[in-house]
Amino acid sequence: MDLPDLLLLVESAQYLITQIEKHPDYQALDYHPDLTIGDARTALSYLKCELEVNQQLSINLETSS
Repeated sequence: MDLPDLLLLVESAQYLITQIEKHPDYQALDYHPDLTIGDARTALSYLKCELEVNQQLSINLETSS
């Protein structure tokens, strides 16, 4: 099974979260969960940073060999 690149999935999830937050049906809700859209956005940002760091480390290791 071919899986998409994890970084692409994270970026897609970030885009979708942004679209959910902007959606008028979402904005019309009186919704106050313990974890918010902002929390999800932050978690995905941290994950994206970690992936980018690991990707850069892999590139550096490959070029130094």
